[in-house]
Amino acid sequence: MKRTFALAALLASGLALNATAQTPAPAATVAPIPAKVAVLAFQVAVAQTNEGQRNFSDLQKKFEPKRAQLKSLNDEIETLKKQLQAQGDKLSPAESAARTKSIDDKTKTLQRSAEDAQNDFQQEIQDMYNTLASKVYEVVSSYAQEQGFTMVVDVSQQQSPVLWAAEATNITQPIISAYNAKSGVPAPPAAPAGAATAPAAKPAPKAMPAAPKN
Repeated sequence: MKRTFALAALLASGLALNATAQTPAPAATVAPIPAKVAVLAFQVAVAQTNEGQRNFSDLQKKFEPKRAQLKSLNDEIETLKKQLQAQGDKLSPAESAARTKSIDDKTKTLQRSAEDAQNDFQQEIQDMYNTLASKVYEVVSSYAQEQGFTMVVDVSQQQSPVLWAAEATNITQPIISAYNAKSGVPAPPAAPAGAATAPAAKPAPKAMPAAPKN
């Protein structure tokens, strides 16, 4: 009887040990990472880098001949309209109709050319922005890690969820300076008064001369 009791006690003890061994140890408590958030007007940063301003200026120069051509055609149409209006009562019906048709044809040509030029300009400036943005993003990523930021929020979007942020959290200018230092592109010369400058947000193309409506 005693041996039976002792065996039962031994088995019970063994089961208790096994149960203890199989019980998982409590998970170690991990200290939360303190949040450090920065705000960045990313599109502004891209456009206002020295490289962004230089590229925008170069693109303006590239399309300047086309812009001048469109303006010249637009001025020609306006002159023909004024002449037709001033001489209309002195012209034969055939001559008046011929001049009207010439004006209409030139107007249609201007409209098509202006639309094509605008589309080309928009496409090139978008490609330019995308290429530069990918390089600026690399600087943003490196800068954020070096400064210990846990999150960087882009406030250049129209639907940005940020309602307010302390100026000390705005890293837009530091990012511009960091990218300028990395790229080595010098600051552009001061633009003369009235000259077009790189846009403050996502580069938006300077509109071509508007085509007159029929």
